Amino acid sequence: MANVKVAIRVRPPTAREGADGGKLAVQVEDKSVRIQNGKLDGRADGAVDSREKLLEFGFDYCYWSVDPADPHYASQEEVFQDLGVLVLSGASEGYNVCLFAYGQTGSGKTYTMMGTPDSIGLTPRICQGLFRSEDTFPDGQNSSRVEISFLEIYNERVRDLLRGGEQKKKASLRVREHPEKGPYVQDLSQHVVSDCKQAMDLLEEGIANRITAATHNHDASSRSHAIFTIQYTQAILENDRPSETVSKINLVDLAGSERADPHYCRDRLTEGSNINKSLVTLGIVISALAQNSQMSSSCQSINSMASEADGSTVGSHSSSLSGGGGGGAGAGGGRRHCFIPYRDSVLTWLLKDSLGGNSKTIMVATVSPSAHSYNETLSTLRYAAHARNIVNKPRVNEDANVRLIRELREEIDRLKSMLLSFEMQRNPSPSLSDERDGNLSDMVLQNELKVQQLTKDWSESWGDKTELLEKYSVDINRERAGFLINSLAPHLVTLDRDVLSTGVVFYHLREGVTHMGPQNQCEEPQIVLQGGASCEIENRGGVVTLRPLPGGCCLLNDTEITEPCRLAQGMVITLGGVHRFRFNHPAEAAVLRERRLASEVGMNCTYIDLCPLDP
Repeated sequence: MANVKVAIRVRPPTAREGADGGKLAVQVEDKSVRIQNGKLDGRADGAVDSREKLLEFGFDYCYWSVDPADPHYASQEEVFQDLGVLVLSGASEGYNVCLFAYGQTGSGKTYTMMGTPDSIGLTPRICQGLFRSEDTFPDGQNSSRVEISFLEIYNERVRDLLRGGEQKKKASLRVREHPEKGPYVQDLSQHVVSDCKQAMDLLEEGIANRITAATHNHDASSRSHAIFTIQYTQAILENDRPSETVSKINLVDLAGSERADPHYCRDRLTEGSNINKSLVTLGIVISALAQNSQMSSSCQSINSMASEADGSTVGSHSSSLSGGGGGGAGAGGGRRHCFIPYRDSVLTWLLKDSLGGNSKTIMVATVSPSAHSYNETLSTLRYAAHARNIVNKPRVNEDANVRLIRELREEIDRLKSMLLSFEMQRNPSPSLSDERDGNLSDMVLQNELKVQQLTKDWSESWGDKTELLEKYSVDINRERAGFLINSLAPHLVTLDRDVLSTGVVFYHLREGVTHMGPQNQCEEPQIVLQGGASCEIENRGGVVTLRPLPGGCCLLNDTEITEPCRLAQGMVITLGGVHRFRFNHPAEAAVLRERRLASEVGMNCTYIDLCPLDP
């Protein structure tokens, strides 16, 4: 069990608020926030309840980011050291973690989560910390895999932010719910990254594709909820004890609530209504979860009081009190919990696990200090106070095979302790003692063999996956109904003429010489082909050359060659009139794409059209 952690951050007044007088209504002291209603200052003390003038709320973290010259000013780094470190520590332990920012439009949510180039926010700092933590493990003891996805919820429709700007006009993605894994977005692309730079590039790409618009409170207001998800899988093998956990980190930047203005155009009104609808549903969900959590805690206290009453009484009077106490506990335990309307909004449906489920959750509520925004700030503070009462049930997401290995090791330890205790208490009958000890020894031996085999299988499986991703620099992205495989190394893709062939084969061209041909050659080929066709492909520093060998027919773009020829992006190699391959050079292709855009050449241009090469 773990309560939702809640932090409050007070942003600096805007120029517009300063023009209205710049009066501040919010004060921060330690872990409490006070808000003063300036509209009641002019009234007599007896006419107004003093509690309405000054309200106080307590939270887990409070940040005063109004004036950089203030000694209590909370910078981006300070916020990260508290909240970002919590996210990283939870993920390293194998828990799901969610960090979301809530507040009115222009209150500093996106600045806190994303930041600016000069002052980066929580999301990029968490990405940096995630890859920095991997360097703290000795070589060979730790291996990890990071997958990233980025989506936005715009007008209650889910869009993938990592598919380019043109994807905004395409059909939205559908939200599904797995019976064990919970809600997920169907066909959402997932990108495997190997370093922080790749993660930052994806983050910047998604931010650029996100929908923003000018409103009364903010010139570049986010008009959608954005969820940046990091799936962090880590595997550790230490002292022959494997450990594999999968953590999902959800970093959520919510769109800000704002009052509708009839002067807005129709699109802005539709956006605002859908934003307010999802935020209202989120508020209802938070209130219902908080009420259920308080109800559960009250029932537990009633049960504990009843058990104490049972233990302190004796005789018939004890039994009568016990019956009364049990009835009270039953009445308390029989109270029905509130229904949680997760599916009333796409946002709450996707955050189902983060709110009251299997996740450690942190909420950052951003507010304005200005007296002009008193109502919005008070609403946000009450919202955050409710969220603090939610109790989640996080658990370590451990691999099933690793869990079985751990349980078998615990069973082995238990059996060994039983053997030790039996040896210390020998039975007078030697035959019975020997038989019992023999059975226990056999059980220990069988379990140890199982553990060794499972550990070996797990290590080989994880090693194969890691080698594929690291050795060949493969990035596997889940695109709609299939997979998009990006490789950074030069490679060949088979173009099979056999209609019964159902596989796609990649051949990576390693640094040096790659031999292609039949298996009965004097030198063992790296790429085995049926028939008599053979050739050599040499890769030297990214320059790839094809060398035909005697006795075989070699075609390059349907033209027979007999001398070494440099390969270019998109060329088709035909060997023996049967085997066809397309050559891909990702580095050259990236240069050609930029050159094509600069020169405005047609879409059907080839590498030879843009940069002719001599054989």
